[in-house]
Amino acid sequence: MTAALRLAEALMACRSVTPADGGCQALLAQGLAAAGFVCEPLDAGPPEARVSNLWAWHRGGRPGPTLVLAGHTDVVPTGPLDRWTSDPFVPTHRDGRLVGRGAADMKTAVACMAVAAQEFVTIDPGHAGTVALLFTSDEEGPSLHGTKHVMGVLDQRGERLDACIVGEPTSVQQLGDMVKNGRRGTLSGQLVVKGIQGHIAYPQLARNPTHALAPALAELVTTRWDEGNEWFAPTGWQVSNIHAGTGATNVIPGELVLDFNFRYGTESTPESLKARLHEVLHRHGVPCELTWTQAGDPFLTPPGSLSDALVAAIAAECGLRPELSTSGGTSDGRFIARLCPQVMEFGVVNDSIHKIDEWVEVAAIEPLKNVYRRTIENFLR
Repeated sequence: MTAALRLAEALMACRSVTPADGGCQALLAQGLAAAGFVCEPLDAGPPEARVSNLWAWHRGGRPGPTLVLAGHTDVVPTGPLDRWTSDPFVPTHRDGRLVGRGAADMKTAVACMAVAAQEFVTIDPGHAGTVALLFTSDEEGPSLHGTKHVMGVLDQRGERLDACIVGEPTSVQQLGDMVKNGRRGTLSGQLVVKGIQGHIAYPQLARNPTHALAPALAELVTTRWDEGNEWFAPTGWQVSNIHAGTGATNVIPGELVLDFNFRYGTESTPESLKARLHEVLHRHGVPCELTWTQAGDPFLTPPGSLSDALVAAIAAECGLRPELSTSGGTSDGRFIARLCPQVMEFGVVNDSIHKIDEWVEVAAIEPLKNVYRRTIENFLR
């Protein structure tokens, strides 16, 4: 059994449902410290939901850039246990796969990153620059006291980060076929449309908020918010929840609540999207209140030193030239990008993430570790 597989299994056995770490970071720190890394806990958050954060680094003997490997040790809830073929927190081998919660998202990547970093500094302790690792237990949750908090601490210290690889499961069909070189931003809103509740047989004595919203909603659904660009698809607007009424069939609702979300690239800004949506509502005379939540800005890493190092490592280890993509949801890369000019994501096949019987191909584990090690070598050479 390889060191990466052994560590992946040990991490998967930790019951680390967000925001719990379950002992993962203690295991990681033990191995990293033994290899000469300085390991610093940067825990944060309220006592009842304490978030574990580990910042570890190794400075070589020559000047050079700082490369960070980042990931999360928390996992999503298991779902119904009786639907799992085996205990989600007992890593199990089945048909060439390692099965268990966190196998793909993303304890395997975390293990591979840690082992790759240890191998690198053991082979070349006087390397150029700095190799660092950041692990948090608050990626699958609110993401308030995890990577975001650590970036604030590092910013206050004046730390310089030159590049970062986040171990998100980015591959689609096989390891190495896709790398994320950016992500769209996410902007959510809740619209409360005001009406007057009344008897459905006397509409002249009431005001139906659903009817008031309908023309504006039809326009919002068909609006072309931007045209996208070389890296980002056109901005999308989607309704996630809508509710009105008391449940009775003879009552005009007095209020309608609609939740929506923008996923946007660099062709739009939160300010421009807010302004356009407000204009549509105002033009249609919708009586409403609107609150906004900005969860993440878009980020983009054009081809450069980090992509060259990562793509070359994937080609050498997997025999593939990966597609660079900005598709998918958000990640902690959005927080890292505020401090780090180059942020990319690479990890295992994402087919089973958050599912029952989550899995990773055992045969992909050693190549993934080697890609991370080769990327460090390429970037810090």
